[in-house]
Amino acid sequence: MSKSINDFISRKGGKPFSVLTAYDYHTACTMDEAGIDMILVGDSLGNVMLGYENTLAVTVDDMIHHGKAVCRGAKNTFVAIDMPFMSYQPSVEDAVRNAGRIMKETNCQAVKLEGGAEYADRIKAIVQAGIPVIAHIGLTPQSVNTLGGYKVQGKSYEAAQKLLMDAKAVDDAGAFAITLECVPEALAKMITEQVDALTIGIGAGKYCDGQVLVYQDMLGYANDFTPKFVKKYADLHSVMLDAFKQYKADCEQRTFPNEAQSFGINEEILQKLY
Repeated sequence: MSKSINDFISRKGGKPFSVLTAYDYHTACTMDEAGIDMILVGDSLGNVMLGYENTLAVTVDDMIHHGKAVCRGAKNTFVAIDMPFMSYQPSVEDAVRNAGRIMKETNCQAVKLEGGAEYADRIKAIVQAGIPVIAHIGLTPQSVNTLGGYKVQGKSYEAAQKLLMDAKAVDDAGAFAITLECVPEALAKMITEQVDALTIGIGAGKYCDGQVLVYQDMLGYANDFTPKFVKKYADLHSVMLDAFKQYKADCEQRTFPNEAQSFGINEEILQKLY
C-alpha cells in the first residue's frame, strides 16, 4: 500500500523525508526498493528524457505516459506528478480537469503545479475536487522566460516578501506541501516555520521538511552542467560510457558473444544441412 499524505503531514518539523524524480518503471522499482519516501514524475522529463531545451513543450499526455509507468513500479512509494505548462494556467476549469485526468489515468497520489498567490484559486479548486496538491514557488522552470533564466529567487527584500506571501497563499489554498526551488536557506527556514504545509527543498538548504533532486543529476548520469545544489552520489556517466565502449570493442573483435553466450546444435543435424 502506497504512503498517503497523512504519512507526510505527520512529519512536519520532524524527520525529513526524501523525494526523487523518476520517469520509468525500472527506476521507480529501484527507488521503491530503496525506501525513497516520494517519487515526483517531474516535467523535467522534457529535459532529461525527451531532450527539450526546457520544460515548456511537455504535454499532459507526456506526463500521463511516464506517470503510468512510474506508478506501476512504485508499490509502496507516494507518487506525485507535475502538471505541465498551460495545463492549469488558462482557467480553474482547465486546472481541475487536467489534474483529474492525471490522477485518474495514472493512479498517482498527488499533483504538483508551479506558481504562488496567482494560482491559489486553482490549488483550492483541485483540492476541493479531492486531489492532493503540492505547490511550487521560488524558481519555477515553466516561467523561465519571465524570470530571465535559472537564478536564485528571493534575495531582495521585495522578492523575499513576495515568496513569503506566495507560501502563505498556497498554504491557505490547501496545498499539503510546497516545493521551494533555489531559495536562500534562511528564507526557506522562515517559510517552513510559518506555514502548516510541508516544505520540499531543491536548492533551499537543510531546514525544509523534505528534499528533492532530479535523479539523473544526483547519479551523475550526464556529462554536462550540474547545478550548485546537487550532490553527486555516483558517476554513472563514466560507468555507462566505459561499458558502451567495451561492448563496441568486443563486437568488433568478435570476443562477444563467446561460447558462454551462444547456443549449440547437434553436430549430426548440422552435417545433414550441408
